Parts: sequence; C-alpha cells; structure tokens
Amino acid sequence: MRRPVTDPLRAARALASAALLLPLLGAAPAAPSGTAEGGLQRAFATAAAEYRVPQSVLLGVSYLQSRWDTHAGAPSVTGGYGPMHLTDARTALENAPHHSEGTEDPRGDDARTALLPTAGPPAPAELPARLRTLLRAAELTGLSPEELRTDPAANVAGGAALLAAAQRELGKPLSEDPADWYEAVARFAGAGDATTGTAYANDVYDVIRTGQERFTDDGQRVALAPQPAVAPAEERRPRPAAGTECPPTVSCEWIPAPYKEFGDDDYGNHDLGDRPVSQPIEYIVVHDTEGRWEGVLNMVQDPTYVSWQYSLRSTDGHIAQHVKAKDVAWHAGNWYVNAKSIGLEHEGFLASPDAWYTEAMYRSSARLVRYLAKKYDIPLDRQHILGHDTVPGPTTATIRGMHTDPGPYWDWAHYFRLLGSPIEPTAGPNGGLVTIRPEYAVNRPAFTGCVKRGEPCAVHGSSAVRLYSGPGTSYPLIKDIGLRPGGQDSTIDVNDIGSRVSTGQQYAVADRAGDWTAIWYLGQKAWFRNPKAQPTAVHAKGLVVTPKDGRASVPVYGRAYPEASAYPAGVPVQAVSPLPYKLLAGQKYVVGDKVPGQYYYAVTFDPADHRVVTGKDLYYEIQFGHRVAFVRAADVAVAASGS
Repeated sequence: MRRPVTDPLRAARALASAALLLPLLGAAPAAPSGTAEGGLQRAFATAAAEYRVPQSVLLGVSYLQSRWDTHAGAPSVTGGYGPMHLTDARTALENAPHHSEGTEDPRGDDARTALLPTAGPPAPAELPARLRTLLRAAELTGLSPEELRTDPAANVAGGAALLAAAQRELGKPLSEDPADWYEAVARFAGAGDATTGTAYANDVYDVIRTGQERFTDDGQRVALAPQPAVAPAEERRPRPAAGTECPPTVSCEWIPAPYKEFGDDDYGNHDLGDRPVSQPIEYIVVHDTEGRWEGVLNMVQDPTYVSWQYSLRSTDGHIAQHVKAKDVAWHAGNWYVNAKSIGLEHEGFLASPDAWYTEAMYRSSARLVRYLAKKYDIPLDRQHILGHDTVPGPTTATIRGMHTDPGPYWDWAHYFRLLGSPIEPTAGPNGGLVTIRPEYAVNRPAFTGCVKRGEPCAVHGSSAVRLYSGPGTSYPLIKDIGLRPGGQDSTIDVNDIGSRVSTGQQYAVADRAGDWTAIWYLGQKAWFRNPKAQPTAVHAKGLVVTPKDGRASVPVYGRAYPEASAYPAGVPVQAVSPLPYKLLAGQKYVVGDKVPGQYYYAVTFDPADHRVVTGKDLYYEIQFGHRVAFVRAADVAVAASGS
C-alpha cells in the first residue's frame, strides 16, 4: 500500500528495516561532564555489603528504575523516589485525565460531531503494592520515609533491604552469586504477576551482562562492569496474554476498549477495520497519559469517545493492549493519522519535568515499537514515530486545540538508541540538512507553566531546542500563525510548541552565522544556537521539497485528501481545507514519505458501511514546523538536500 517517492526513499526504508535486526541496546554512556566516581558508587558498595546483596544486582535494578539518577529528591510519575525508585505514591498523586482536557476531539473527523470523553474516574483509595515500596523499605531499614525520599545513600540502602527481604521470603540464601537472585529481582517491582516480573528481571540481567557506565544527573560517575557469563537457572521468557499483539520479550495483557452503540449512530470508542489490508499502518504515535495507571485503564474501558491501542506502566514497563492493530483507535485528534496509526499511551505528565519516566518503561516501549515497526514496515524516524505533539491539526480551526504530549521532557535520543536507530550524522557540513540532537542532560531551556501559568518550571534536561527570528536570543521567538492567528508572539510556556524543535526532527539549513544555524520552519527562517564545541544538531542529507518553478507559494495541509472523483456514491466528499501556512518559493522542507490522498469513512456502528477512499492525487509528508504536514506532489519539486 505504501508508495515510495524515489529509490533514495526505498533505500532509507531498507536501512530502517535493517536497524530492527539490531539487539536492544542500553543507552550509550554520557560524555564525561561531571565529578569523578564518588558517593553514589560507594553507596551501592556499602548497601550491598550491609544487606548481603551482590553489588551488580543492586546496580542493575537501580539502572532499570532510574539509570542511577537521583532527580534531587523529586518523585517519578508514579511517586517513585531516588536511584532505586522506591514508591510512595500518596505524596505525588495527581488526577488530571489527559483526554478530557482542551478542545481536541480525539477522533478528529469533521464528518462526525466532535465529542469529548467524560472525565476519568478517580484513582482507587487503596494503592497497589508496587506504589508503596518506600514504606516497606522504611520498616526494613529503620530509616525515615523522608530520608529514603531525599538521601540517595539511604534510598540505595532501602532498595538493598527490599531485595534481601524478597530473597529470604523465597527461602533462598543471601548468595554472592548474582545468578541466584533472579526471583528476588522479579519481585522487586511489585507487579504482582509472574509475567511482568519475568520481563522486568530479564531486563535487569541484560544490564548486568552488558554493563553500563554513565554520569548521573548530579554529575557522579557510576559504573557496572559487564558480566556476560551471568545466567540465572530460573531465567524465563515472558508470556504475553493470549490474543495480544506484543513481542515475546515483554509483559502484555488484554484489557479491551469497548465497541458500543448508544443509538442514532452514536457509538464509541473506536472503529472496527481491516488494517493493513484496507489501508496501511504508517505511524506510531507516542503519548503520555496525564493520569495514573488505574485511572487511565478506567478511561479506556469507558465506551465513550476515546481509545488507543496500548498503555505502558511506568514502574515496571508492563503493557496493556486495548484495541487490535487492525482497528482504528481515537487518540491523536487527526482522523487521517488515527486511521493510519497505532497509539501508545505512556504513564506520565508532560508538565512535570521531574516526574521522570523509568528505564523499564522506555525499554518496554522500545521493544513494542520495534516489533510493530517491523511488522508493518514503519520507518524508525521522527516523521513516522510521532509524538502526539507532532500530529498536525487536520484543519485551521483545530490547530490551537491539539495536544502537546509527551512534551519537552521525553528523552527522544535515548528512546531512539533503545530502538536500535540512534540519531547520528548522515552527512558532512554540506549535506543541506540538520537533525536536531542536543545533549539531553545539559540542554536545559527555560519553560514556564508547569505548576501555574507564567511561573518558571524546574530546570531540567530536555529534548527541545528554542527557535528565534534572528541569530541571537535578543531576537523575538518564531511566531506560529496557526496557534496565534493575530500574530502574537510565541511564549516559553511548556505547552507552546510554536517556536521549538525536538530531538530527531530534520530540517533544511537556511543560513548560518557564527554559533547559530537557521532552518526553514513554518514558512520562516528560524535560528537556533548550534556551537561547534557543543552542537545542538548533527549534519544530515535526504530529500527535500520546494515549490515548483513559477510558484510563489503552495498550500500546506493537515492531511492528505483524495480528489473529489475518488469518492464512491454514498460517501460525502471531504472539503479540501488548507492550513493557514504557506510553503514559499526558495524554501525547502524534509520529505518523510509519499502517500495517496486517503479517507476512512466510518460514521456508523456497522463496519459494513465503512469505506476506505483512496485517490490518485499524491502528497508528500514533510517536517514543516514542530508538527508534520502535507503538500500536494503536483505543487512541489523534489531534490536531494545538498544540491
């Protein structure tokens, strides 16, 4: 079903497919930028000796939870604290259902009245064991909950105490051999089911065997030497539940989203389909939930108006599938993208910079995405692995209401390393393109609005890079006329994507001046700081589009439209609705794919009435601003970026 642009695009897709064959690698060590090995490494050694837990086991568990970061005592998205991610969720519970906020219709189809989901039910009064491990650690160590939350050494001791207690409860000796601790590690995350514990333990032992070394968020070097010979006798493979569409390396259960009719063609919360036979699956959309696990599961099981294919849990990377890949979920706010995508919701909050995601969830998500990308021939790049914040509004009226998750604190560089497709240079200085790639830990742009509108957010590493109208921070920020039709200035609000780019996104170089690089962005020349000593982007090459000769500008669209003659009888023609932006002569934008105009007509409960309309008119998907967009192939010329 996919129509390639040219041989170079086919070659790029082949390279992406080849990347899927690579093993799931741990993140590369960060470049040395902090203090030498110090207190945290000693804390692991001290706790390991005191509680008689092999140091490699303690380090492996901590890496999977936090990558050894301390986060200055701030809690994760599930109320986990410190390097061992000891959970005390009562101190961090929030309940702001992501899909009930804003004006975005998650279905994103103007052929049907826009409908918003009801607010999700509150989280249960009784927290599961996986969200109460800090209090158990306090009982075992005699340390106060406050110490365990704020003192990294105490936190490591608490984790060691939990592992030792689990080993004793299993009736096993406190062995010096890390291979003897598999079952205790499987219990550590507190998932309560064997399959999730197995997947978690396998990841820990993968870390132990391969080793890791990095500088933490407070500048301390921590290292775990590889031990490739460690082979637990109990090591097992996870068993995803019957009926799920998950790789065999993850824990996965089936919690179905209901397909229910309310009468008068009012139904929810997804559409039955026959993908990829009826239409290709082109995209995977990464979301965060803006809610806690239990409340999010309650929401997706509500039959009204919102759904997605998979949810991923932060504490241990457990996956729940809700909608089959063949069916169309309502999650991205753009019906064209919904009809051609799979949606993944990650437990988290975009406006909480220190509400960090666990390594367990990143790895589980990467395994799932690799599996899906290989199955459906989806390239591993930022024009096919979309954030919800890069999905375009389908019409001008919808732009301002589109959601902005997973936001600037999702670590895209780390995620793509785990996908086996690291973001690397693909050209020299004359390649004509740049791929955005700041160093996450040291890239700390200022944001506001995380807690209260206008107030500064906590300083934190970020995947986002800010854009200015000239080569310096004294110039105004780039404006987005879709977000602000009156021409008002962009802001540094955490949800304002009008003047920023994100790691992995590619743009055509428009100019350079000293430490600053300009790219073509939303019809403008947009500048970002890119010093040679610490570059914010790497050189790249590829295909770009520009208006055909004689065209001063061409329209930009939020979806690819079939021509009117492609619609069969009984299916109303969708009005072609350009966005307020223009692609101007002399400007270049990176090509993601060439696709036919397509529309999935599904406005009744009975799938027998559904139709996939596929036109002959072709479109290029391009990286136009922070979000992707589409232009008609007939309007533009395609060329190599360096030409």
